[in-house]
Amino acid sequence: MFGLRTRPRAKPSRPGKLPGWKCAALIPIGLLVGLAGLNQAGADPAGVGQASSSQGAETRRSEIVAPGIEYIQIRRGDFTAPEGADRWTIHVLLLDPSRAQIRPAIAMDEIAGAETTSSIAARHGAAAAVNGGYFRTTGTFRGEPAGLLALGGRFLSEPNPNRAVLALTNAGGRTRLAVAQVDFKAEIVVKGLSPRAVDGINRPRGEDELILFTPEFHRTTLTAPDGLEAVVRRGRIREIADGRGSSPIPEDGFILSAAGKARMWARQSLRPGLKISVGTDLKATPPFPFAPEFLLGGGPHLRSNGKPIPGEAENFPAGFYTTRHPRTAAGIRSDGTIVLAVVDGRQPKVGVGMTIPELADLMGELGCAEAINLDGGGSTTMVVGGRLVNSPSDSAGERPVSDALLVFPRSAYFFQTGKLRPGVQGAPAASNAWPSFFRSTSIRPRSFSRTSPNPAAAIS
Repeated sequence: MFGLRTRPRAKPSRPGKLPGWKCAALIPIGLLVGLAGLNQAGADPAGVGQASSSQGAETRRSEIVAPGIEYIQIRRGDFTAPEGADRWTIHVLLLDPSRAQIRPAIAMDEIAGAETTSSIAARHGAAAAVNGGYFRTTGTFRGEPAGLLALGGRFLSEPNPNRAVLALTNAGGRTRLAVAQVDFKAEIVVKGLSPRAVDGINRPRGEDELILFTPEFHRTTLTAPDGLEAVVRRGRIREIADGRGSSPIPEDGFILSAAGKARMWARQSLRPGLKISVGTDLKATPPFPFAPEFLLGGGPHLRSNGKPIPGEAENFPAGFYTTRHPRTAAGIRSDGTIVLAVVDGRQPKVGVGMTIPELADLMGELGCAEAINLDGGGSTTMVVGGRLVNSPSDSAGERPVSDALLVFPRSAYFFQTGKLRPGVQGAPAASNAWPSFFRSTSIRPRSFSRTSPNPAAAIS
């Protein structure tokens, strides 16, 4: 079940030492689990695997990061000259779904914040990580997701229309991914009144909008004093703050922040002591083949049923598709193997990046039946065993991002107080390892819809 949940606010944990993931020495690619569909001709059994391709020479090297987690670097093209128009450096994580897990995590443990992928991975003790979804890069709301984000049964951000979403579950001893487009709505329900649509979750309040802020956002709503804010605790309005702004968000509730026409509605409809409920509805197309635990907005959808998806159907600018940029992508093979890929770009000495069609073809070469593009450009990052393995394109170095996909071996972690920590062999991996205020049984595969008395009640 996914719902609008509340939780006690925790201070961000500090970066610490990784739990000592040991990486094997570089060994011939032919001796490891190969990249499905990649040309292995001419492999050198004595050293780093080499192959020829239509783009020129290709070299690969691989290392075992942890049980079920393999890192592979591919260099394709002519690297003999100082710079090249057609050279690529590609970084790949291959994950055995029965031996590795993926868990998204947000920067600084808050929506309104940004943090490097390396720091997020270090704080949570991840074996590997890549950057996640799109986000706001400047201003007071820097780090706010620009698309759907749902973690551990909590909606933290609403989706962008007509954009693809990555769904994940680690339940049942096997990690699974799926890609779909979703329709989502949330509404406020007050007895005797018509439901009022919620325009957004944990984001800046626009003209005439009603925005819902949860404790995961920040200490306060960070809003200007030109609206009305209703403070809700345990399903009942406790205070109406009209013309104040930046209201503290209660740990056991939420804030409804209204401006313009929504403010007029709130003045007429809301009062202290009134019981209030939040209704949500989400439908996926195609239906999810499993009950997701996590949802992350991305796009575009790169491959479906083993074929690249043509056209530019997800409302991205045309140049986004046709210009070569650094890219991050996630995919799954027909046998369930998970593929996380990063392509360096905007650096003639390292790599030129890829267009979206080129990225879709790469994910096909890597054997993916389904694949999705994630945030790229200067955000593109891969961390393996505590070290940054790719070359971020920003001149300042690694870019702080909104969230990251963290990778863990199943045999070495467990949930403790809502944080990912290294654990012991046989530690519980199901949702019952969450403390009670996080607990969730995920949403139904096809859709869910329910009105709940307060955000702490999950939506089935």
